[in-house]
Amino acid sequence: MKFPHRRHFLRLAASVMRTLAIVLAALVASGVTQIAAVQAADINAFISTAIKSVTDQLLPPFERQNGHTIRASYAPSGALLPRFERGEPVDVFLTDAPAIDRLIQQGKIAGGRIDLARTGIGICVRKGAPKPDVSTPEALKRALLGAKTVGHAAPAGGSIVAAHIQGVFERLGIAALVSPKVKLAGGGPNGRVSVLVSSGEAEIGLQQVSELLSNPEVEVIGMLPAELQLTTLYSAAVTASARQSEAAMSLIRVLTAPTAAPIFKAAGLDPAL
Repeated sequence: MKFPHRRHFLRLAASVMRTLAIVLAALVASGVTQIAAVQAADINAFISTAIKSVTDQLLPPFERQNGHTIRASYAPSGALLPRFERGEPVDVFLTDAPAIDRLIQQGKIAGGRIDLARTGIGICVRKGAPKPDVSTPEALKRALLGAKTVGHAAPAGGSIVAAHIQGVFERLGIAALVSPKVKLAGGGPNGRVSVLVSSGEAEIGLQQVSELLSNPEVEVIGMLPAELQLTTLYSAAVTASARQSEAAMSLIRVLTAPTAAPIFKAAGLDPAL
């Protein structure tokens, strides 16, 4: 039995199948794009300047690999927390542990605190300048008295070490002599103590060593002597109001991965884990 329209029918069926395949492929591609769009996130991160040299290295690869965008804001915690309290959106804090503990007590953190690394206060001079001995309290006292100008962070800028450094001057019995020649750094990436020193505005500078090491135009000549030292623990936490809590947690996992430890160490921070 012959089917005169069989050939036409087969051509029509093949055309329909091709059309269906194209439509299906387009739907699949659209679905993948929509899923990727859902997975990609804008993460609002409040970060202490002391760990900026680490996040500068770890955040860009994280963004590329996950499709996320990190809106990072850098400053001392004393400047970051008031902004959060005024209502600025924050998904994740990367800042000093005491600041995060205060937020935990206020019920503003979800899931607790995750410790990252520790750092202490270092002392620097301009690259190529004479390097005074600062290895003991007495040697540090001589170096500070001998310097024409001394730089440290301004308490008004939210610095967590400014009050301690002023206390060091008191303990050394030189506060009245050193205070008139102090130059204050405002805090944040553009208000670093190391910039005061590298520009020549301050002859010697005191600040967390991780911030000093980030400036190649200064040289770290030592740390505060042990009996005068202040060690700060930096931690991470996701806020209770986070809009991108899962993406924020994935960022914290990158910062606490074993591969991050050498980056912390090179920046003058001792990994906490």
